[in-house]
Amino acid sequence: MTTAAASSPRTYQVRTYGCQMNVHDSERISGLLEQAGYVRAPEADDHPDVVVFNTCAVRENADNRLYGNLGHLRPVKSRHPGMQIAVGGCLAQKDRGEIVRKAPWVDVVFGTHNIGSLPVLLERARHNAAAEVEILESLDVFPSTLPTRRESTYAGWVSISVGCNNTCTFCIVPSLRGKEKDRRPGDILSEVRALVDEGVLEVTLLGQNVNSYGVEFGDRLAFGKLLRACGDIDGLERVRFTSPHPKDFTDDVIAAMAETPNVCHSLHMPLQSGSDDVLRAMRRSYRADRYLGIIEKVRAAMPDAAITTDIIVGFPGETDADFERTLDVVREARFSSAFTFQYSKRPGTPAATMDGQLPKQVVQERYERLIACVEEITWAENKKLVGETVEVLVAVGEGRKDERTGRMSGRARDGRLVHFATGANGQPGANGQHGAVGQHGAVGADGQHGEGGSPVGPIRPGDIVHTVVTYAAPHHLNADGAPLSHRRTRAGDAAEAGRAPRTPGVLLGLPTIGAPAAVPAPTTGCAAH
Repeated sequence: MTTAAASSPRTYQVRTYGCQMNVHDSERISGLLEQAGYVRAPEADDHPDVVVFNTCAVRENADNRLYGNLGHLRPVKSRHPGMQIAVGGCLAQKDRGEIVRKAPWVDVVFGTHNIGSLPVLLERARHNAAAEVEILESLDVFPSTLPTRRESTYAGWVSISVGCNNTCTFCIVPSLRGKEKDRRPGDILSEVRALVDEGVLEVTLLGQNVNSYGVEFGDRLAFGKLLRACGDIDGLERVRFTSPHPKDFTDDVIAAMAETPNVCHSLHMPLQSGSDDVLRAMRRSYRADRYLGIIEKVRAAMPDAAITTDIIVGFPGETDADFERTLDVVREARFSSAFTFQYSKRPGTPAATMDGQLPKQVVQERYERLIACVEEITWAENKKLVGETVEVLVAVGEGRKDERTGRMSGRARDGRLVHFATGANGQPGANGQHGAVGQHGAVGADGQHGEGGSPVGPIRPGDIVHTVVTYAAPHHLNADGAPLSHRRTRAGDAAEAGRAPRTPGVLLGLPTIGAPAAVPAPTTGCAAH
């Protein structure tokens, strides 16, 4: 190896599967590696020095997907001496040493409780030329104390708790993530403020059971208090949270949502089944009437609330009548969107050994009927918004057809996906009308229109646009007229400059790999401290 090659920083890629918690964990993995001197490899790079798989164990095919991907990497690694492969996340916590037995070319296996060990384990595996497997049974340090490389300039995940105290019979997560551990409110709010200082406009509070927050320190009303406290943070424009459990949903949370201006009127609340018998078998400690009662209260307090859900079809023992009851609840709840799943048997869960496992064709037929029912409702609900003005936080990567259609995409305050015409530089939008820049001038960061109708710049991810809905589909809205206004934001500035927020953490004794990172220029906000 040449001296130049030896002194070059090692590169990495993180490949993520699963839920929002895993996505946020991957931001921490990236932050840890970059703090230790690694550099992110371009997506097109087919042989980075380190590939990290952050795995999920919820679905039945998770194992096959992981080992298939590991198999594809084996010849790549053989051709590139020094390449390392690490496997973390829920599947690593579950399978442990089995991963190295099935795929001996893997260098590191780490669990959900010791993400912070990854740089040390990689260095140890390189030094010893042997696989390192380290799985802890309980959390060694709360993940949010770790450095984080945020993926978005405008929106950020903030963990308020990890783990879960529920015992749903279909779910393997509690055994892999452990019992619920809550962060202190002051620590959470400090992280939120740090993100806002770097330009982030929206935060999503994360927890396996987010609204049971406070159980560890004995405050049943802690979550509602936390939402209200977020309302006092200047510059924080949107607050979301996921996922609450119906059994822990209290009236004070509904009041906090309705009375705190920056808390979005969107609620993702898993139903799983509309049948009380199936809910009982799932060990879900609420019933359909309780669930619908929460929705009724939410809509009474916030008539514009968009409610989304999770539903499982084909749970062991589910009868035709049980399934019909689920359809009844879907029709009554009027969800704006639903994540629908066919029941997946997971070894180690009580449901895996239950009687009444259903044939695949029965589950498939019910699943297709459920999707049709959900889409009929979501389409009807979306059509009600045609002609309405929506505030869109411009996103990146949300619209797969944006380049072809000339639109941009983002999320309305209620969480709905909106594809909108930009009218950039006064050119016709998708419907042939001129855009807002040409007609009215854009709205600047201070809320004022560009002087004399002149543009203040292009619309960027992280900016805010107001536009009118012209078309509704089951899963999105289109706004093909001229935007009514465009507000440039600090998040948009960061996106234009290619900056992503980084949350510093506490690192003790982690090895540094390769050339030292350049010292960043002084900035305002937490990066300067």
